[in-house]
Amino acid sequence: MIVLDTSALLYWTLDPAQLSSKASKVIQGAGRIMVSSISIWEIALKVKRQKLILPLTVADYVERLQLLEALEILSVDVQTWLDNLALPWEHRDPADRTIVALAARFGCPLITSDRLIAGFYPRTVW
Repeated sequence: MIVLDTSALLYWTLDPAQLSSKASKVIQGAGRIMVSSISIWEIALKVKRQKLILPLTVADYVERLQLLEALEILSVDVQTWLDNLALPWEHRDPADRTIVALAARFGCPLITSDRLIAGFYPRTVW
């Protein structure tokens, strides 16, 4: 079981060559791949602000994600929000905090290239 952050999700599904070899191997070997629904929000905001260009609409991208057998998109529930708030981390990005809280909640590796996350969450893989 692993968690992907937003950029790892985009790399894995749209441009796998951008993944590190270690991240790629961990993803390939995972029986369960989890993504926070906050990543969908983050992707949609970046598309709306023209900071990200997808080869399809956000709705179509999400529809395709939902067809991936190993992938589970988890809604941000009350416990995840509470875990987010309890993190002893001064990072202000709500998406990053929520993704870290999800990985910590399940005690699993988090696939990310983000150095700020890696500096906080010890089970980061890249």
